[in-house]
Amino acid sequence: MNSTVYWERLARLREKKLAQTQEKLEYEGYLDEDDYGRVVPTFSWSIIPNDPDGNFYGIDGWTENFCDLMEKHATYIDPDDAFTGKWMYFMSKMRPYKYKEQLLPKSLKRSIELYKLDAGIGFDAHFCPDYKMGLSLGWGGLLKKIGKYKAIHPDKSHFYECHAEVIKSIQVWIQHHIEALAKLGEETDDLELRNEYRVKLETNKAVKDDPPTTYRQVLQWIIWYHLASRTFNRDGAGGQLDSLLQPYYENDVKAGRITRDEAVYQMGCFLINDPVYWQIGGPDKDGKDQSCEMSYIILDAAEKINVTLNLTLRVHDGMDMKLFDKAVRLLVKHKEAWPRFSGDKALVSGFCALGYPVSLARQRIAVGCNWMSLPGMEYTLNDLFKINFAKVFEVAWQDMMKRCGYPGLGGDIGTYNPVVKGSMKRTIEVPSVKLLWDLFSNHLSQAVQATADAMRFHLHVQKDNEVELLLNLLSHGPLEKGLDISNGGAMYYNLAIDGAGLGTVADCFTAVQQRIEEEKRIGWETLNMELRTSWAGDDGEQYRLMMLSSKHYGSSEEGLAWGKKVERLFTSLVLAQRKGNLVFIPGLFSWAKSHILGKDVGATPNGRRYGDPITHGANPSKTFEGEFNAIALATTIAQVQPGYGNTAPLQLEFDPFMQDNDPVKLVEAVILTHFQMGGTLINVNILNKDQLLDANKHPEKYPDLVVRVTGFTAYFCMLTPEFRQMVVDRVVNG
Repeated sequence: MNSTVYWERLARLREKKLAQTQEKLEYEGYLDEDDYGRVVPTFSWSIIPNDPDGNFYGIDGWTENFCDLMEKHATYIDPDDAFTGKWMYFMSKMRPYKYKEQLLPKSLKRSIELYKLDAGIGFDAHFCPDYKMGLSLGWGGLLKKIGKYKAIHPDKSHFYECHAEVIKSIQVWIQHHIEALAKLGEETDDLELRNEYRVKLETNKAVKDDPPTTYRQVLQWIIWYHLASRTFNRDGAGGQLDSLLQPYYENDVKAGRITRDEAVYQMGCFLINDPVYWQIGGPDKDGKDQSCEMSYIILDAAEKINVTLNLTLRVHDGMDMKLFDKAVRLLVKHKEAWPRFSGDKALVSGFCALGYPVSLARQRIAVGCNWMSLPGMEYTLNDLFKINFAKVFEVAWQDMMKRCGYPGLGGDIGTYNPVVKGSMKRTIEVPSVKLLWDLFSNHLSQAVQATADAMRFHLHVQKDNEVELLLNLLSHGPLEKGLDISNGGAMYYNLAIDGAGLGTVADCFTAVQQRIEEEKRIGWETLNMELRTSWAGDDGEQYRLMMLSSKHYGSSEEGLAWGKKVERLFTSLVLAQRKGNLVFIPGLFSWAKSHILGKDVGATPNGRRYGDPITHGANPSKTFEGEFNAIALATTIAQVQPGYGNTAPLQLEFDPFMQDNDPVKLVEAVILTHFQMGGTLINVNILNKDQLLDANKHPEKYPDLVVRVTGFTAYFCMLTPEFRQMVVDRVVNG
């Protein structure tokens, strides 16, 4: 076929993608998450509760609901698309409750409330499957594997029967598409279109039971799996896409079954189906670079479609520099925030610091917003449990004020009377930065303990709440043991605890140290009163601006020192929670919740007002004075990496009209410098400030404007006004 036809088809698919985005916006409103490939439902479906509370739980509830949905699910066939299928319902989001909250211990509930912990109890596991397993077995092979282990563990027959029902329901979904394709082929008089339907029909017949054998079949099989997984509970993490596909592509080329342009076209269709997180490049388990022709095909296809994408290039010492240069040039050229970049050096050495071998560490890849995961091997809970450092600081501040005889940040202002019960006197302490740090350390320790306990509680109840029926299929252990991956089925339990608001807290300590203890320009009592009223006193704004203009994390040695101190305390506390096979790994990541987490925090000593956002990820609250210095920012964040295999992403915002003569070289220098110094993950937005400001006022004028909100990309027009403003504030301040 003429290559021009392929590119015309991809262009039409891109326009349909934009139209479907608008349809979703009109149908369900804003979506502050990944731009999923889900389309507006063309049929009606409702959950089937199996509990009086109107929810469904456990292996029976999830099996019944998923199988019912697959049986009733509409088909989706586009003549321009090389593949069939789209998902339409978000099953896990349709549940009214994430878990039975009445089971949560009261003491743990109190701690979660006190520190406003972002406790992900009952949420999806956030790890990734091993696609090699699925491609080698196919759906029929997986059914045989289930039968084999069912015979070995007859006492767990129900566990295996439910997994078998899930596979059979997916096969029913595929069969519905086969029948629809056959009918479409019979009804059309267009010979070219009839042939397309025939090829799709044959492809789906080939993958319904048996393992895929061609490049096209492999892509269709993966699509069916991730469509089912997305439908089930949103999980759609990818893997190492280039090395996974390269052998199939090579075999097809040798057999004369495919041309490079055809492979690019099919990859474009694959990527536009759903922005799943895929990694390219990086080392294999022996340290050899994995980049290949397929790496370039993936980037070429991404350029052809140029939609929301979640591609990550792994940067390492032995990488293909031509591939790296091409990736950066595409980022700068299209300004669509893809790809992003992960740093092999720090990620591998960090995971090894936990006691794992380097060969295993190299297999832990980027498969989510900030996630690193061993495909099919570990249960991680990435990006689910977060500790708001700013809230912990607020609790510590209130604790200090109470100890020192001042009114706290809440309640009525009154005169403190140190006399209690006649002659008994309360010991009144003197406020100081040292006391504040000691109290912050104590409360952070309690917050980490509560978070770890919440994760243990999650592992205790999850098998009876939300079983991982899809991810169990492509993981090492669950089927062999007859255990859900949340309940002993996984090979490794590496549980992620993220800290958020590092810059806010570092600035708070820096400000009080500078303005109160060193310069004595404001007293503790006065500052406390201003925080209680969110700077509404007679001189409140003057005081606020004074605190706001103090030294900052990211632009001063003092601020960086406090940032390091907070990070190292947090890291040590998280690592200390390790017990048995449960390993807790620290990271610094707020996802897109910096403004949500900020709503729970009163005014803070760095000049922040009540309810304002906390700092994003590990980034500072204020950029460097004078000309923007991206290298300095990269250097700062490289120095606060927890260093145990999880990330503290660097978020960069560039204007496309950078003064640098060669912006590609600038971006490349920032990436390489950051990773050489110990950085782990870089997200880049290249956005025109004036255009972004206009888009914030009139999002409908920019339906194809893509931004990297945090670890994910999204269409700007799909975000809520709050999320749009968060991106705008970062770009304007940057």
